[in-house]
Amino acid sequence: MNSSPPQVCLITGGSSGVGLATADTFARAGSHVAICARDAERLKDAHDHLVQVAGNADNVLAVQADIARADEAMRVVSETIERLARIDLLVNNAGMAPLAPLDEMSDDAIDACIDLNVRSTYYVTRSVWRAMKQQGSGIVVNISSQAAVDPFPGFSLYGATKAWMELFTVALAGEGREHGIRSYCIRPGAIETPMLRGLFADFPAEQCVSPQEVADAIWAVCGPELANSSGQIIRVSKQ
Repeated sequence: MNSSPPQVCLITGGSSGVGLATADTFARAGSHVAICARDAERLKDAHDHLVQVAGNADNVLAVQADIARADEAMRVVSETIERLARIDLLVNNAGMAPLAPLDEMSDDAIDACIDLNVRSTYYVTRSVWRAMKQQGSGIVVNISSQAAVDPFPGFSLYGATKAWMELFTVALAGEGREHGIRSYCIRPGAIETPMLRGLFADFPAEQCVSPQEVADAIWAVCGPELANSSGQIIRVSKQ
């Protein structure tokens, strides 16, 4: 790592997988990190790990919240700024992937997927955007999926929400340009996580990327090499 990390990073879904790997990567590089998640126990474990990595509890914040609610998303952003003074990087990582044929997808699954993959991304970004405009700088990184362009059967809803996220990224790039705000989208293939194994137990491990590889891609888009490439979608895949 040869570039300076953002000063303060806010990572949604930061208690495990890609979110925790990203928080770990930036904390090790000297950034202050804030993570949010719904599961209190996993969030505490992640917080304790990051404090150990950072070497200073003042540099780490963990907020339990349901960011699919606008007021909760705003609270996460407000607490981050109150504690860590600013937000230089937002990583929209929180998400879920219901797997079912179109005609068998339940209403509850539809609502949950749209809430977490779409609403939470919009609500948190909207709240962070206001702060970044005042700063005159910032980076938003959205975590998409190869399913946005090539969904497995049963991933029609998940793939559609990730396609929305990619278009949202392009829109943010245009809207943020005059305010010094950049946006990027990371499009991983299959990631070796418990969520993947819960859906596809037999998916070949050699075709999976690790959470750390995705975190490394997030680090890369924050560097100077891609400073003039806002709106770009970065593919991370073994295939």
